[in-house]
Amino acid sequence: MEYVYAALLLHKTGQEVSEDNLKKVISATGAELDEAKVKVLVASLKGVDIDEKLANASIAAAPAAGGDAGDAEAAPVEKKKEEPKAEAAEGLASLFG
Repeated sequence: MEYVYAALLLHKTGQEVSEDNLKKVISATGAELDEAKVKVLVASLKGVDIDEKLANASIAAAPAAGGDAGDAEAAPVEKKKEEPKAEAAEGLASLFG
């Protein structure tokens, strides 16, 4: 995950998301560097508009964060039925009697 964070940090500061820059950021954190992960991430981000992806991610996450009254009805929450304490104690007593 630190590799993605490093790429986002580089992007946010206007720097190129390159292998060398990622290596510098990850090394600065003290995390162990995996050359293969750096190469895969840089290759995966080639040609990707990070700003567009972040904007789409924000839109997709907004309904989940804000919630909606209709959503609450769609997914009812099942409450656990609590056993009265007296009945629970009787059950324990049978173990020792």
